[in-house]
Amino acid sequence: MINKRLLVKNLLAHNDENSFYDKKRFIAIGEKEGKAKFLKHVCALANSNPNNNSFIVVGVEDTDNEIVGVDFFDDSKIQNLVNAYLDHPPLISYENIPFPHLPEGKVVGLVTIRSSGKICSLRKNIWKYYGGSVFFREGSISLPKVFDIELKDVNSTIVGTLEKHARNNIELTLDGVIDFINNRHKDLESNYKVFKEQFVVCWAGYKKTVKGGVFYNRVDIELINEQVKLFYSNLDEVSISYNDSTFTTMEYVQLGLGAKQKYYPLEKVTLTFRNNGTYTIKSTLVFDPPQYDKKTLHHIYNANNALLSKIKGNMALKKNELEDLSFLPDTYLLCYMNGFEEAKEQMENGRIWLKEHHPQVYASMKEALRIIRKVRYS
Repeated sequence: MINKRLLVKNLLAHNDENSFYDKKRFIAIGEKEGKAKFLKHVCALANSNPNNNSFIVVGVEDTDNEIVGVDFFDDSKIQNLVNAYLDHPPLISYENIPFPHLPEGKVVGLVTIRSSGKICSLRKNIWKYYGGSVFFREGSISLPKVFDIELKDVNSTIVGTLEKHARNNIELTLDGVIDFINNRHKDLESNYKVFKEQFVVCWAGYKKTVKGGVFYNRVDIELINEQVKLFYSNLDEVSISYNDSTFTTMEYVQLGLGAKQKYYPLEKVTLTFRNNGTYTIKSTLVFDPPQYDKKTLHHIYNANNALLSKIKGNMALKKNELEDLSFLPDTYLLCYMNGFEEAKEQMENGRIWLKEHHPQVYASMKEALRIIRKVRYS
């Protein structure tokens, strides 16, 4: 079992970017350019390293390898994105790796890429890259190749050594459990559960009981053995259930117009642990957004746009506008789910202006965009 935090440290300490490893300050797959560049690197790493895992470490300064972190990213449908745009797509996962010195909610992203064994190429045009393009790594750069295409295995030994040196042990596991419960979440109700005598899952959050059901908010869930953060949110409600072999979460999001808010189930995630020391993660999107009258939403959509225009113009907001602003991410989300496709672009542009002057609304906007991303790639 690989300790992913150790793996990240080994990658950063012993290797410059090369044919099996890349590092990024951040990735922006919500934007066309960022999505295209991400797919290019995935394609190049898969083709340049056909028999081993390749990696992209996200949240690291390129110049000095300083670990600065990125926001928790829980897009469990990232494989669907890769499948949609690449022929012979690799298997891909995105894991959130906590580091003790990072602020709450910040992690290092670890993208793991495993080639299908066949040449990977772009299936269709995206940004300035043409469908049919094939990319390979040359040193730290992903470049297109148009002739003499051949998959070569040159990294098996070094990748195997890196992963071997990142193997977990009982000391690291115990230290992780103690740190999670006693240090990072001493102000929250914390729990842990051991599965199949090998896997340790820890979770923490504010617990409440509603109509006989137990829910948590400000939730943090980690698979301690691998130092992987499975879930993190300051906003949403989560229910947790488990037995001897499985650990299941159901995430709920609060939506509605104005004060008429209701919780809707968003995604069910189940970890299944096996006796042979392996596990699987299955995620199922169960979101059924509420539907509203189009005239009402059109009025709200225009009002939201006007609010953003005032914020961009650095104009003072009235009391009632400040109240409307607190609902802006949710109402934009409802507009998008009811057919206002352009609402997503407004949200992407608007969050830049919200970040500095309205941090709470900015955080809600990121959550709303996360939900859109999940729904689009399901």
